[in-house]
Amino acid sequence: MRTEGTLTRLDRVFARLDREQQRPAHIDMPRMSRHRVVLFSATLAFYLAIVWAVVTTSWLVRLDWQVMFFRPYQQWPQIHAFLDYYVVLGQRGPTAVMVASWLGWRSWRQHTLRPLLTLAASLLLLNLTVGAAKLGMGRLGPHYATVIGSNEMGLGGDIFPSGHTANAVVTWGILAYLASTPRARRWLSALSAVTALGVGLTTVYLGTHWLSDVLLGWAAGVLIMLALPWFEPLIARVETALFDLRDRWRARRGRPAPVPVPAHPVGSPVLLKPRATAADETAAAREPVGASRSGSRSPVHLAPGRPHLTRSERTPVTPAGSRRPPHPERVPRGTTSAARP
Repeated sequence: MRTEGTLTRLDRVFARLDREQQRPAHIDMPRMSRHRVVLFSATLAFYLAIVWAVVTTSWLVRLDWQVMFFRPYQQWPQIHAFLDYYVVLGQRGPTAVMVASWLGWRSWRQHTLRPLLTLAASLLLLNLTVGAAKLGMGRLGPHYATVIGSNEMGLGGDIFPSGHTANAVVTWGILAYLASTPRARRWLSALSAVTALGVGLTTVYLGTHWLSDVLLGWAAGVLIMLALPWFEPLIARVETALFDLRDRWRARRGRPAPVPVPAHPVGSPVLLKPRATAADETAAAREPVGASRSGSRSPVHLAPGRPHLTRSERTPVTPAGSRRPPHPERVPRGTTSAARP
């Protein structure tokens, strides 16, 4: 038999979820602190440095070609099947569905739209920034390269930066961003970073991206995650507007507002009032307003031959003797009892 002292971790998790049926008042929303601004500036400088290194056909482009000629998928063919499935963790469709399902359940549980709205804002920023960079630079991938040693820029490609890597950073990083405790945020941040870097290196292994594509995609995703606190006021306004729209829609349909049900303490008896019949309602309607409760009782419970009196009209009666049966050894109170042999 399982007792309270031997609860498993899964039992504790479900017990905690059962206690959080209302919106928690201690939601910790990240703010744009000075530390975050410094990280954002450093990541932006790293992003621009990679773009400049590729545009100028520097040592980074030569490293891209060396890795491409190395052909990792031919060096380690035994892990090819596994990495074909692992790279799905960077595809936008499957990952967005999985994360949105979890955040949707969390939004319903906590009565807030912030998790889903934050995910939508991050994906919108991802599509705008990474999509614009892909189309603006137009770099071709390793499988479609034309001139050995060139940067393959401006030729109509769409692989720079790596969309798989940036999507892995944003999609899995949003779980760390919305974590409720600092410890969970640190663990999820490390896990999302390792997952995103693994997805990027997998694309290099498969030959679909240059190494510089992965570095730029990782930086693009980190920039979006660091910039999300700037959009928190907008997310809050959108959430308020959606809740107001829902209330107006309910009022237009004439649905009554939910009435809170008083909660009874656990273990206390709940008294149920019997349903009144038609005869009881008719008798209650004929009864005068000032009538006392004792006058409405049925006379069959009264003693025969005695008129019924209210409590205020009754004369107090003291019992004439003791209610206990007589006992030969009982001594009345106030007298001194003789010593028993």
